[in-house]
Amino acid sequence: MKKYILVLIALIGINHIIQAQEDKYLWLEEVEGEKALEFVNTQNKTSFEDLNAEKDYQNIYDKNLAIYNSNENIAYPSIRGNYAYNFWQDKDHVRGIWRRSPLEDYTSGEPVWETLLDIDKLSETDNIKWVFKGSEGLYPDYNRFLVHLSNGGGDAVVVKEFDVNTKQFLTNGFSIEESKGSASYVDENTLIVDSDFGEGTMTTSGYPRQVKLWKRGTSLKNAQLIYEGETSDVSTWGGILRDGSEAFILVYRDLTTFSRQNLVWMNNEIIKLDIPDDASTNGILNNQFIIQLKSDWTVNLKTYKTGTLLSLNFTELLKGKKDIKVIVGPDAFSSIEGVSTTKNKLLVNLLTDVTGNLYIYSFTNGNWTSKKVNTPNFGSIYILGTDYISDKYFFEFTDFITPTTLYSADANNNTFKAYKSLPAFFDASKYEVKQYKAKSKDGTMVPYFMVAAKDVEYEGTNPTLVYAYGGFEISLSPFYWASFGVSWLEKGGVFVLANIRGGGEFGPKWHQDGIKEKRQNVFDDLYAVSEDLITKKVTTPRHLGIMGGSNGGLLVGVAFTQRPDLYNAVVSQMPLLDMQRYNKLLAGASWMGEFGDPDIPEEWEYIKKYSPYHNLKKGMDYPEVFFTTSTRDDRVHPGHARKMVAKMNDMGYKTFYYENTEGGHAGSSTSEQRAKSDALTFSYLLMKLK
Repeated sequence: MKKYILVLIALIGINHIIQAQEDKYLWLEEVEGEKALEFVNTQNKTSFEDLNAEKDYQNIYDKNLAIYNSNENIAYPSIRGNYAYNFWQDKDHVRGIWRRSPLEDYTSGEPVWETLLDIDKLSETDNIKWVFKGSEGLYPDYNRFLVHLSNGGGDAVVVKEFDVNTKQFLTNGFSIEESKGSASYVDENTLIVDSDFGEGTMTTSGYPRQVKLWKRGTSLKNAQLIYEGETSDVSTWGGILRDGSEAFILVYRDLTTFSRQNLVWMNNEIIKLDIPDDASTNGILNNQFIIQLKSDWTVNLKTYKTGTLLSLNFTELLKGKKDIKVIVGPDAFSSIEGVSTTKNKLLVNLLTDVTGNLYIYSFTNGNWTSKKVNTPNFGSIYILGTDYISDKYFFEFTDFITPTTLYSADANNNTFKAYKSLPAFFDASKYEVKQYKAKSKDGTMVPYFMVAAKDVEYEGTNPTLVYAYGGFEISLSPFYWASFGVSWLEKGGVFVLANIRGGGEFGPKWHQDGIKEKRQNVFDDLYAVSEDLITKKVTTPRHLGIMGGSNGGLLVGVAFTQRPDLYNAVVSQMPLLDMQRYNKLLAGASWMGEFGDPDIPEEWEYIKKYSPYHNLKKGMDYPEVFFTTSTRDDRVHPGHARKMVAKMNDMGYKTFYYENTEGGHAGSSTSEQRAKSDALTFSYLLMKLK
């Protein structure tokens, strides 16, 4: 019997090898390969010539570039000590400047900006297309920062120590070579670092698996190893958890896409926190460790339900004991979208029927109490700019047709005021927003928003774009995106945002009903929304298009292969498409908790039913799909889009393709690149759907 099993395993492995050998487009996975880049350049040239010739191209490009470079854009703050820090791009700062203003001046509405680092000048000096990827400051004075810089916009970064007073990188300061990973100050002379430390120190997902404490003046390779995960893990990384003046060194071992061990380094030993591996952690406040449950958790015969936000006494948790307090338990129509802390308060953004509500929680006399913040209604809320030294914070409110507004607020007395709003980049008075629900194949009601002119005619001729994502418990809620206004709504288009399963709009279960073997629910939800629009005579397949990025790029790739009858335009951005090899390409292995493992026959059985690359057929009436990607995307491999285009072209299908040479997974690094991408995308959509 044992011999038979070994033979069977060998045959399964051989079968996968044979299938891989049959893929004659593998050469396109060589990111910088000469032949591959020649293919990219040819496709880029052909598609650009076609779309640049469209009558709306230049108008869309000019308007979007003006929007991205507008001095009226909001300068979002990162509050560190007595300063508000901001990264800013405009026509004079193509790659951007990192700057700061005294917090008092910023809060007054009259910031006095001091440029700390000019990325354009740095790029010119180093002859590298640097992209600013954020910074980590030295608490509490924040006179030094670890600046993260990416070559071309990928996730891998170079880390350099920067003195904000001299505005210079420290000559002999901390410096980490390019790698995926992170670094934070423990104190002035110590970092906690996870990085590529050499052979055998990275996971199969391409992330670090070792965490070290690094002392100033010593070699990184000789830094103290405090924890090491397994090669098969997604990643292991470290950070600092602050509760007032106290700081804790935490290590996070990501076992899978959605499970993690939370560990504390204390007294030269690792303490594992006894909480569910699938719970998400949301910081600490007044010794209360905040977590959200992704599954039911029974403690001392009491069951805490999926989705509940609760806290545990951290001192007791370190001893292995559980003193639990419930903060909030969302209902079937709600989910927790964001959690932040100020000095004394907990801020919770609760999504109800896909619109945001903000609450302030206080921990007094051993229990949590809450007050609702009277924010504007029927939009999205994002908590911004909190710090450790006060209860002041900033939040943003946005919806589809109201220019985004940044508010300054005080959690202590529950007050807020408008700080700055975007200008009206387009006349939104002509449009209205409606929310509908469509019945999916299994009877689930799936909500969606529709933005259209108030006088829209229901005759089935409206060019209509459906945007969706459907994965990783990421919620899509209303947003003000001026590009859609000037590029689509003003051109007569209807815009639809679909809140399909796989996302987080209604909590963990909404997500879990769309993963692995349940993935078809996600696709069926998109078809239900599309068919509902047709039934309502908003549009017809001739005028209906879909767009999605990353996981959403996979979504629309599946849609046009499963239901080519429904769509006349498809925009697949930074997509996963080859679902047999996705776990072998860049960070792909880290997503097996979402999609499944194609190397396990039982899981490949359901994956292969929708993998777009494997379900292409000759002689089908596919729409002419527009694929976009980036050479510098080190998260989702550009080979997915490249191979799909090559295979479709060889089958006789016309495609459109644009691969930016930089930009990383975001697709673009500069305003000009973003404007070009928008002009190409919306010129394509108008050409196909009007």
